[in-house]
Amino acid sequence: MSTRYPFTAVVGMDDLRLALLLNAVSPAVGGVLVRGEKGTAKSTAVRALAELLPAVPVVAGCRFSCDPASPDLGCPDGPHGTAPGTERPARMVELPVGASEDRLVGSLDIEKALSEGVKAFEPGLLASAHRGILYVDEVNLLSDHLIDHLLDAAAMGSSYVEREGVSVRHAARFLLVGTMNPEEGELRPQLLDRFGLTVEVAASRDPQQRVEVVRRRLAFEDDPAVFADRWAADEAALRERIVTARALLPQVTLGDAVLLQIAATCAAFEVDGMRADIVMARTATALAAWAGRTEVTSEDVRQAALLALPHRRRRSPFDAPGLDEDKLDETLEEFKGQDQEPDEDPDPDGPGDGGPGDGGPGGGVPPQSDGPAAENSPAPGETSPPAPAPSPSPEPAPQSAGSGERAAVAAAEPFRTKVLSVPGLGEGAAGRRSRARTEHGRTTGSVRPRGTLTKLHLAATVQAAAPHQKARGRTGPGLVVRRDDLRQATREGREGNLVLFAVDASGSMAARQRMSAVKGAVLSLLLDAYQRRDKVGLITFRGRDAEVALPPTSSVDAAAARLEKLPTGGRTPLSAGLLKAHDVLRVERLRDPSRRPLLVVVTDGRATGGGADPVALAARAARLHAADGTASVVVDCETGPVRLGLARELARELGGTAVTLDELRADSIAGLVRDVQGNRKTTARRAA
Repeated sequence: MSTRYPFTAVVGMDDLRLALLLNAVSPAVGGVLVRGEKGTAKSTAVRALAELLPAVPVVAGCRFSCDPASPDLGCPDGPHGTAPGTERPARMVELPVGASEDRLVGSLDIEKALSEGVKAFEPGLLASAHRGILYVDEVNLLSDHLIDHLLDAAAMGSSYVEREGVSVRHAARFLLVGTMNPEEGELRPQLLDRFGLTVEVAASRDPQQRVEVVRRRLAFEDDPAVFADRWAADEAALRERIVTARALLPQVTLGDAVLLQIAATCAAFEVDGMRADIVMARTATALAAWAGRTEVTSEDVRQAALLALPHRRRRSPFDAPGLDEDKLDETLEEFKGQDQEPDEDPDPDGPGDGGPGDGGPGGGVPPQSDGPAAENSPAPGETSPPAPAPSPSPEPAPQSAGSGERAAVAAAEPFRTKVLSVPGLGEGAAGRRSRARTEHGRTTGSVRPRGTLTKLHLAATVQAAAPHQKARGRTGPGLVVRRDDLRQATREGREGNLVLFAVDASGSMAARQRMSAVKGAVLSLLLDAYQRRDKVGLITFRGRDAEVALPPTSSVDAAAARLEKLPTGGRTPLSAGLLKAHDVLRVERLRDPSRRPLLVVVTDGRATGGGADPVALAARAARLHAADGTASVVVDCETGPVRLGLARELARELGGTAVTLDELRADSIAGLVRDVQGNRKTTARRAA
């Protein structure tokens, strides 16, 4: 087994280390989501945690890690009865982003189940992670169907495997730890809420700290065993402190005043549901045990709120994470119990006992000077602030003097858009926009399996085997099934697409109210793309040329930030915008051939720049997209009583459809129906 980087040798990242240690003390806290830029040692810290966890008692020979003191009555390897117990190190199981469903939940031998009638089950990663750590690097890139299984297992503490009438259930309680880079896309809210705590990490801006990071990393790579020996005493001390805190945890009490503070804090930040209250209570209890106390204090509640609430209070993918600490302090002070002193020190004895940390409000983790440390993190105040969310204010920005350009105009309020989809049947990444052949969804037919059989089509299998029963010598009841009879079910679900926006930012679009409405519409489409698990890209064109404002990415909030800063003015090089979109899509087809594109052109169609005959050039560029078979939608931004219909003409050249800003709203048809019905009732009353 390779030597892992010691947890106590990591530099900085106090919040991350504290969150991991609290979960080691109390697994009921519910895991940690680590958000941060690449190269900040997120994975290093998580992998090092497994070495600190105490050994796990298990039933000898049980593949599902049953506890000898209370074995699972429904364990597939049971019943265990008085089976002998043994100990093994705590496991950290890594779930690869590209793992299959069978690898995660386990698989059944379908042939053996059909021919012999026995449940031949091979456990998956969920079984291996039981009573240990399940680590998902780049969790935001995990496929939706794997996320669904994680949600079920995390909610119920068990995993169910179903295969055409054959079912297996086993316990699956684990500490879920995920890392992600927000620039690569956000998590579904359902999974986000399953993580007990969250922390934001970023590389330190302190030169001395960065030097220490490099020095320690190079020393570890030169001789991992010698480096680990240098930190062995600190690792042992920290491991012992975890054991002590676990033993103290059942004795920690939550007073009524503290529970009131927890409830008031969750209410003040308008978090959904009651999970936040429960996680805060468990976290505050673990903080007290980690500090060696049997009573939870207000400072424990404050620290618990900073770890448990930031990822739960967000309302949309465009909102910035984090908590307003002034508001938090005001809420805690307002509901503070009379029996607590305002300046009470939660741990008056503090550090100085030679232990690995002080357990106080500063994070309860080791100091940075000579003792154990974590790797590559800034102080709390050093974290780069997130990009601001687009403002809903429709106020216009002033025009730049003499430049012919306008500064950025704020977007109008986003709305729910009608569904835009790519026609046909694709095979791209799982999502929620367009029809596709997928591993999950409704069954549409059957085929002969190519390779391992994963989804049995029972009716088709029986139909294929039935004509051959006499030739196979069947004389009694039952059905003789051979491998050639097996049929794989074909399923139809939904895929995510690449939604490429080409936004006209020319002078003809720069009227204040129009540009505000246009940005609101694009923002609404971005929100829809987030919900449907699409990749997005942004191209803008104005003046003489077009530019890629955002290359295709899974981070829709990055696209929203670029949209908010978009200036306007100048001529309309429509052909340049379409040609730039063609180049981007050509490259993306090479990178990801299975992800189908949807081109959304936002313009009034008035081509006034880009060559001697801009209208003809734009039509020629549009026909390139039509020849490639690219699905396209033109959002017609033309307003006023007199309309030229140029955007709809562009849609015809693209081979796509055109919608107005009003038609883009999902409720526009329903509103039209209501208006027609109202007019009919009014006419009927007048006639009467």
